[in-house]
Amino acid sequence: MKAPILTTIIASLLIMLGSCDSNPTGIRATGTAFEIIVVANQPIWNNDVGSALKEQLLAPVPGLPAPEYSMRVTHVQPASFKGMFTYVRNILMVTVDDSQFTKVSLKSERNRWAQGQVVVYLNAPDETMMYEFLNEKQGLIVDFFTKIEMQRMAEVVQATYSKPVMDKLMAKFDIMLHAPSDIRSLANDSTPDFFWASNDANTGRMDLVVYTFPYTDPDTFTRDYLLEKRNSILGANIPGSFPNSYMSTTAYVSYSPITLYGKYCGVLRGLWEMEGDMMGGPFVSYARLDETNHRVVVAEGFVYSPETDKKNYMRRLEASLHTLRLPGEGSATLDGPEINE
Repeated sequence: MKAPILTTIIASLLIMLGSCDSNPTGIRATGTAFEIIVVANQPIWNNDVGSALKEQLLAPVPGLPAPEYSMRVTHVQPASFKGMFTYVRNILMVTVDDSQFTKVSLKSERNRWAQGQVVVYLNAPDETMMYEFLNEKQGLIVDFFTKIEMQRMAEVVQATYSKPVMDKLMAKFDIMLHAPSDIRSLANDSTPDFFWASNDANTGRMDLVVYTFPYTDPDTFTRDYLLEKRNSILGANIPGSFPNSYMSTTAYVSYSPITLYGKYCGVLRGLWEMEGDMMGGPFVSYARLDETNHRVVVAEGFVYSPETDKKNYMRRLEASLHTLRLPGEGSATLDGPEINE
């Protein structure tokens, strides 16, 4: 399981060494998004603790039509964890030692051996306690690393965004959203309170929609309300290739609240399809309350990429949704996630 990260480390090492001095704090973290090194003794990696870690780190990305792993995992034993391995962007250090620890703990550290790096330490006095902790905290570690990667991707898209999309959204809604740079085709910009843009790709098509509606119902930020709004608005504004075909939402829709720029954001995640047409795929939708204008602002990304993996397209779009800023939030910045159990 070492090949994915080893390849990216070697490929970037010459660039890294050529641009940094001998001080480790000047070294940039290596590796690609959603890759992680797990540092653990071989017996731990091969027993129930290791199985629990693999199950969580390799869990399917939520909201996709077919299973795709959350992370790419490389296992390294502590004696081999040195040199290039210490520069990887995501590291999970697993230690079982009753002479050092009396309880299970989980904490994170940034920039330990390289800039832009995040290291998580999972410690326990014995394997049983660690295994019980992992079962109790299902998904905690992978959710943390996913948030870290989303923040990194949001920072990238803010530096390389689509100016046509930004300009239109500012003019139409007075909001900021950094869309991926290849989303430049404005598919629908004439309908009031609705905006649609796409990269128009033959493979890996990514679409972005933004719509608003008045905030009048205290039950707005619920799964059923936002789902009904989605079906109504997108069904009326996104036609299929055939007469009377339109977008709708299929099953497997989840709703979860997150905090964005210190305020509530409702997230819908699931699958879409075209009624009367042979198209479909995953979507993710962020809904925020614009208190100044008494409206709800919804930004959504959806992907059409039949017979290919979809997680990377969806992750780019969701990172873009993280940059959705309402009037008065132009200078707001994303808070970095932390973990401390």
